[in-house]
Amino acid sequence: MVTIFNTKEEIAIHAAEIFVAAAQNAIQERNQFVVALTGGSSPVGLYKLLATPEYLSKIDWNKVFVFWGDERWVPLEDDLSNAKMSAESLLNHVPIPKGNIFHMYKDGVTPGDYAIEYEKSIRDIAGKDGKFDLILLGMGDDGHTASLFPGEAVLKEDKKWVDAYYLAPQSMYRITLTAPLINRANEIVVVTFGENKAHALHEVLHGEYNPEKYPTQLLKPVDGKLLFLTDKAAARETL
Repeated sequence: MVTIFNTKEEIAIHAAEIFVAAAQNAIQERNQFVVALTGGSSPVGLYKLLATPEYLSKIDWNKVFVFWGDERWVPLEDDLSNAKMSAESLLNHVPIPKGNIFHMYKDGVTPGDYAIEYEKSIRDIAGKDGKFDLILLGMGDDGHTASLFPGEAVLKEDKKWVDAYYLAPQSMYRITLTAPLINRANEIVVVTFGENKAHALHEVLHGEYNPEKYPTQLLKPVDGKLLFLTDKAAARETL
């Protein structure tokens, strides 16, 4: 499903409403809300909105468990860190226990070893099925989502829930949830906007199935919902 908005501010409001509803429903049903946050610039407006009194008061943050969809393998204080951005725009401003936040980085271990540890943390919180209540994602202008980049071996991973690998074009390690785990989520929400996303969005939604080139095509929920929140600029080839 694709919902098109006039502005990125409207996207943020709608995404915040989805976040609150998902949290309330999950806490009512299972006494916890397990969410994976996304990085980049797309979710900043959403996170800042969730940190306002109007929204944060609607969620029992003691029962929220936060993971990430992917991360650059950089220290948490690095400006490239998704965790740093999420903390500054959201997590430092809501009453969530520190023990409920599972950063996708750890000093003193290799990315590969920490991917195994991170998967264990997901199992401990989300259970043997690894079912997230909500996974927030973005999409790059090359059609990647999370750290599922075009042409990388991680696209074919079908056993691991979390994988880490060296992304040569960026000269850095990335750690990411894999497509099979993402697709187990109850809700997957992709936030993407701007003219530079128009071609990739069209190909993802209406082009020939070629996830090696447009990895966002791998998003196919097992029994959940997939929603793209976009603006008219990004949807101009799709309208």
